[in-house]
Amino acid sequence: MTEAWEPQIEPRAAKPQARGFPVGATLAAAIAFAILIGLGVWQLQRLKWKEALLADIARAEAAKPVPIDDVLAGAVTPKTEFVRVTAFCRGLATAPALELYSLRQGQIGARLISACPLPGDPYRSILVDRGFIPDTVTARPVVDASRLDPVAVTGVLRAGERGNFTTPHNTAAKWYLHDANAMGRALHADPPTAPLFLMAETSTNPDFKALEPAPFPIDIPNRHLGYALTWFGLAGALAGVYAAALFKRMRG
Repeated sequence: MTEAWEPQIEPRAAKPQARGFPVGATLAAAIAFAILIGLGVWQLQRLKWKEALLADIARAEAAKPVPIDDVLAGAVTPKTEFVRVTAFCRGLATAPALELYSLRQGQIGARLISACPLPGDPYRSILVDRGFIPDTVTARPVVDASRLDPVAVTGVLRAGERGNFTTPHNTAAKWYLHDANAMGRALHADPPTAPLFLMAETSTNPDFKALEPAPFPIDIPNRHLGYALTWFGLAGALAGVYAAALFKRMRG
């Protein structure tokens, strides 16, 4: 007897199972996203700081100078910085000087820092940043402590820098921070020394032409908004790529 014919049924392909939630990848993406957002916020903070700095510089350049004694007679506050002043410094042209490492217009050099005696209270001296000398110039102004001719200086008051872990240590031959206290001691300035620097706009030694008064950088770039948008854009791109990859994974 002939067996009855039974149709052959092809087995149905198993539907691929959705994969589990990628905990590790999600954590890595979240950390990267947070870092990118943090960098963007930091650049916005830098933008605010840079705009305030440029405004202070513009205000100082346009202001009429006032006697330094009138400014220092009051309390030294953040508002004291960027005040334009005049001072008469005995023997400044031939005073001893410390050399502060500096970079100006892409050229390595040094800024000369000397002490200026003050006749009034509460400070007996202030340090004067006399200007920039490129490394291509090896000569220095003559030092003669016996010459006490007064030098009229017009300049802007600036605070020193705090530095960070990357800042090299100061040496007797080269300094790396505007540090009023330490520099005042090294120059044997009459204490107490003002906690500010007088950044000279006018020459402190007309006979030494290589010493260029430089109270401010010539060109201060302000690209922080562009940097912030770049970091935020990268964060958005990361979020988009991660979301697409997660959607594809979860659908299987």
